Amino acid sequence: MNTGIIIVAAGRGTRAGGELPKQWQCVGGQPVARWTLAAFTGRGPIVMVIHPDDRAEAEAAAQGLDVRLISGGAERAASVLAGLEALAEFAPDKVLIHDVARPCVTATVIEAVLAALDTHAGAAPALAVTDALWTGDAGLVSGTQDRTGLYRAQTPQGFDFAQILSAHRAHTGGAADDVAVARAAGMTVAIVPGDEANLKITEAGDFSRAAKQLRGNMDVRLGNGFDVHAFEDGDHVMLCGVAVPHTHKLKGHSDADVGMHAVTDALYGALAEGDIGRHFPPSDPKWKGAESAIFLRHAVNLARTRGYAIGNIDLTLICERPKIGPHAAEMTSKMADVMDLDSSRISIKATTSERLGFTGREEGIAALATATLVSS
Repeated sequence: MNTGIIIVAAGRGTRAGGELPKQWQCVGGQPVARWTLAAFTGRGPIVMVIHPDDRAEAEAAAQGLDVRLISGGAERAASVLAGLEALAEFAPDKVLIHDVARPCVTATVIEAVLAALDTHAGAAPALAVTDALWTGDAGLVSGTQDRTGLYRAQTPQGFDFAQILSAHRAHTGGAADDVAVARAAGMTVAIVPGDEANLKITEAGDFSRAAKQLRGNMDVRLGNGFDVHAFEDGDHVMLCGVAVPHTHKLKGHSDADVGMHAVTDALYGALAEGDIGRHFPPSDPKWKGAESAIFLRHAVNLARTRGYAIGNIDLTLICERPKIGPHAAEMTSKMADVMDLDSSRISIKATTSERLGFTGREEGIAALATATLVSS
C-alpha cells in the first residue's frame, strides 16, 4: 500500500521567539523543517503546506529533496485539506500528517502508525499522562483531575486516505487536530506508543532539547576523492567548471575536470557508492566529452535523496601551472552553483609539489578532495 505524507508548516510559531517562524530556524545546523522532511524522505510523496510568505525559507529547507510546496489556509484544518487535495493525484492508500515542529520523530513511531493502519481507519502516537493533574484559579490549586485514560497526542497521525479526505471536506472547523476531524466523521483511531523524544518545539527552550535529541541521531560521514589527469595539446584546462587558459589541456574521456572529479568521488565515498567509474563508465561512449558537472550533480542529488546535507567541501589542486589563485573565486562560485550549495561551505585551494614528481614536471594535475555529509 502506498503512502503520502503531509508536513504542516503554515503556522507562525511566535511563542518560540526569533526573527523567523520556528520551522525555519536552525537546530543542529539545519532548519527544523529540514530535519522533519528528512525523517519522512523515501516513504512516499511529500507535500509541505506553508504560509505564502515563507516560500523562500521553505525552498531552502527542502533543497535537494523531492517535496511539493503548497500554500495553506488560515487554520490548521484548512492547511491539511489543501495538502490532502494536493496528494489526491497520487492516489495514496494511506496518509501521514505530521507537525513540522516535531523534527525528532523516529522511524519506530512512524512504522507503528503505518502498521496500525493495516487494521484501522486511523492511528496516532500518544503517551499516557502519568503526572498528577490539577485545576487552578488565580495562581492557586483549585482541585484535581483524574488522569485515567488521558493521553498526550503526538504526530504523525495516519489515516486511510480516502476517508480522511472525505472527513476534511465535510468538516466545518474547530478541531484540535486531525484525529478530532476523523472521529467527527465516525472513523476509529487506534493509539500506538508515542516517544518522549518526539517533542514539539513550542517555546524557545525547546530548541536546545531538540538539538540534544538530533545530535544523538546524527549520522556524520566523511569521504575523500583523489584524481589525476595528464596534459595534452590544447589551450585551456577545465578546473571546477572554469576554462582556465593554459598551454595544454587535460586528457580524459569526459572534459577531464580533475577538481570536479575529486569532489564527486569524495561524495560517492561518503555514501559508500564507489567512484565515478561505477556510475558513469568510461567505456560508455555516451560520456565522451561530457561536462563533469553532470557527474557532480548526480553525486549531490544522491546524497540529498538519502537525507544527507553537505556540510562542507575541501578541495586541493596540485600543480605548478596554471596558477589557481586568480581563478579560485570563480571556481568556488561555479561549484556552489552546480552543487546548489552556499559558497561558504566550499574551499578551493592549490599547492605545488615543489617540482617533484609528475606534477612538478608539469605533466598533469592532481586533485584531493574531502566531503562531509550530515544526516538525521
